[in-house]
Amino acid sequence: MAELKNIEVRGAREHNLKGIDVDIPRDALVVITGLSGSGKSSLAFDTIYAEGQRRYVESLSAYARQFLDMMQKPDVDHISGLSPAISIEQKTTSKNPRSTVGTVTEIYDYLRLLFARAGTPYSPATGMPIEAQQVQDMVDRVMAMAEGTRAYLLAPIVRDRKGTYAKEFAELRKQGFQRVKVDGGFYELEEPPKLEKNFRHEIDVVVDRIVVRAGMETRLADSFRTALDLADGIAILETAPRPEDGEPERFTFSENFACPVSGFTIPEIEPRLFSFNAPYGACPVCDGLGMELFFDERLVVPDTSLTVYDGALAPWRKGKSPYFRQTIEAIARHFGFDKDTPWKDLPGDVKQVFLRGSGKDEIKFRFDEGGRVYEVTRPFEGVIPNMERRYRETDSNWIREEFERYQNNRPCGACHGYRLREEALAVKIGPADGPPEARLHVGQVVQMSIREALDWVDSVPASLSAQKNEIARAILKEIRERLGFLNNVGLEYLTLSRNAGTLSGGEAQRIRLASQIGSGLTGVLYVLDEPSIGLHQRDNGRLLETLKHLRDQGNTVIVVEHDEEAIREADYVFDIGPGAGVHGGEVVAKGTPAEIAANENSVTGQYLVGKREIAVPALRREGNGKAVRVENATGNNLQGVSVDFPLGKFVCVTGVSGGGKSTLTIETLFKTASMRLNNARQTPAPCDAVKGLEHLDKVIDIDQRPIGRTPRSNPATYTGAFTPIRDWFAGLPEAQARGYKPGRFSFNVKGGRCEACQGDGVIK
Repeated sequence: MAELKNIEVRGAREHNLKGIDVDIPRDALVVITGLSGSGKSSLAFDTIYAEGQRRYVESLSAYARQFLDMMQKPDVDHISGLSPAISIEQKTTSKNPRSTVGTVTEIYDYLRLLFARAGTPYSPATGMPIEAQQVQDMVDRVMAMAEGTRAYLLAPIVRDRKGTYAKEFAELRKQGFQRVKVDGGFYELEEPPKLEKNFRHEIDVVVDRIVVRAGMETRLADSFRTALDLADGIAILETAPRPEDGEPERFTFSENFACPVSGFTIPEIEPRLFSFNAPYGACPVCDGLGMELFFDERLVVPDTSLTVYDGALAPWRKGKSPYFRQTIEAIARHFGFDKDTPWKDLPGDVKQVFLRGSGKDEIKFRFDEGGRVYEVTRPFEGVIPNMERRYRETDSNWIREEFERYQNNRPCGACHGYRLREEALAVKIGPADGPPEARLHVGQVVQMSIREALDWVDSVPASLSAQKNEIARAILKEIRERLGFLNNVGLEYLTLSRNAGTLSGGEAQRIRLASQIGSGLTGVLYVLDEPSIGLHQRDNGRLLETLKHLRDQGNTVIVVEHDEEAIREADYVFDIGPGAGVHGGEVVAKGTPAEIAANENSVTGQYLVGKREIAVPALRREGNGKAVRVENATGNNLQGVSVDFPLGKFVCVTGVSGGGKSTLTIETLFKTASMRLNNARQTPAPCDAVKGLEHLDKVIDIDQRPIGRTPRSNPATYTGAFTPIRDWFAGLPEAQARGYKPGRFSFNVKGGRCEACQGDGVIK
């Protein structure tokens, strides 16, 4: 059978498509363009992808099909030449707070494997490497010393602990040991030293005295085994040089990744130790989320222009009791300030007394409870410590919810936002003889940008031994390829620790695109929805090269796109139109980009050749002369940015992908404004001040999140237009005669909706 050269679609009538026939070349980069709402996605996704996916799922067993969503059969007469189809849409990835760029792309899985197999644990106390060794490794290391070297093999049974240890000395003597080293001096166990009970001591048992020479391997192995059993897996070899040869040296051997100084131990190093989604590796304080709740001073005092008496402290604002006013008066008397002073003008120490308490400083309070007057002198607890205590002690969900209004997130104090337990963060990769800061743990690696991580991966082999390099070679190859793909689709500015829920639709789509390139499939139909959205023109070329690479692997790539560069680079173009909605749904032009440009009927072609263009306005808005000023913004990659946003104007913030646009506008300006104006719970990026918000009434963020939460949500219900329509129908004479209320015309409630489909309009 001759190979099909085209995907043939006949009589496509899905949504507003008007029975169109198209032949789409296979193994090519095909762009479907046209006006918004003209039917591009109806052809690409709802017809071609839906049928390709449906046919593939139908080929599976009935058992397998029950776990997969079957797509609706599109309204089309005939489609031939289809391959298994994969769609890469602009849906944001998982909202799960545990999902990150690293986990979504599976790069983090390889990093966990890399650190488990090639990482070296370092002691947090000494900064020295700690290694798990077999007895044979210990013997080999001793036998490598110069022949004739004299040494003691010691078992450290007590490390920096108080006690007399008389019973331990007696037990050791019974076991046949003759000497111990106590606090730096050697003693016979026949006459052990009397130790002070309240002083800390170091006690090593002398297991063997050796002189390094050939043929002593068996004796050495037995002695090491004895020492390791005595001291929970740690043995020390201390050289005994003659006085003229210098000071003795101590070599520590451990079979369980244990620091001999601090006693810091690491269990067996496995990939699960580096997983923040498993109890074995997650930080025990934040459970692997990297964040903790705290009472935020900015939420406790949202409006600094108010006085304390007028409710600057938000938790006290609702209280009807005179207790709060009498407390304020007592503190004002004690510290000598005017209670009518705005919060922002109060001295710093007075603010801290209100927020954090007076410490040991006692204040004289006078309370009048309905005629019963009493005085008490005591320290003031502080608003925040009081809420922390009550939040911790209460069993009432209502009180917890009330206090959570004043809480915010911050990096976990135990793991510093790295999400992992201390043992995992002790395992590092880097030059053993270099400075400590050159050795990185996995938490530091995932906080790099993808471009920086790619450079780090290239530097890793130089810092590993030959044996570890052999182990890590295949792992590094996989990591390097995946990072390279993300770099090529213009995502080099993202960090691997970035929460997947914070990605824009375009970023999430390009991440999935990079994953597909890494899969190396051929003979697949890929359908993409505007992959260039949100991407700066500087990075557009790399994205198009990625799409061509996907095509060159033997795949058919269909892209719904408006971008001029993408249209010019395509092998074949379809222009759908001529208008939107009922005025579209037809193929206006098709062919190579040059043929589209030459077609008089194509609106896209007219823009390509310059017959039409977006006019630059001759006049700009004057604005109202006011501005919102952000001062010294330092969030993420912002370098102390201070900027004025003029009000009453259409303001554009632009720059290369990852330049800091969203950090400035959303993370800094919007979140600070929503806290102040909307009383929202937000964690803004750091800045010195946001001035000029008094000129605004409220702030609204219009982002790329999908608007519909239920299958019954539609533009009429979302915009509220359906409410007056229902009211209008309910007001008609016929409806009033029958006693119909507006709910009778709603498909969301009983009495109005069709009970057969529960108001969905379709039956499975």
